[in-house]
Amino acid sequence: MQILRSVRHKHCADGTFMKEFLLDRPVSADFLRFLEPIAEVELLPGIGDGYYWVEKAGCFSLKGLVGDTAMEVRFRPEAMDLTVDFLYSLLYWYRDGNPDTGKVKQLEAALSERLAKRFSPERCG
Repeated sequence: MQILRSVRHKHCADGTFMKEFLLDRPVSADFLRFLEPIAEVELLPGIGDGYYWVEKAGCFSLKGLVGDTAMEVRFRPEAMDLTVDFLYSLLYWYRDGNPDTGKVKQLEAALSERLAKRFSPERCG
């Protein structure tokens, strides 16, 4: 799975920076399960069929509809340079149902280390 382009972006009232990405294939339930070990994943049927919300604490959140090729991502601006690269890596290493979970754990550890150097441990986790 890859990001083709950013179709919209803006600064939000809560201080985050939102980007809407267009993906080369639809977000699947398998992809959301792939994210569960490293992020909080919720399916929210009360909002709409297939609506999901994912949060990587202190780094970014994702939301959209399962089966859609658009994904809204909100980043903490002060960590965006580090976390946007991590998001691109997650999409790449997912490999459409055959994810390299070991590689993702290595990338997550490296991200956590870089964030810890930039911020106090209680701000990013």
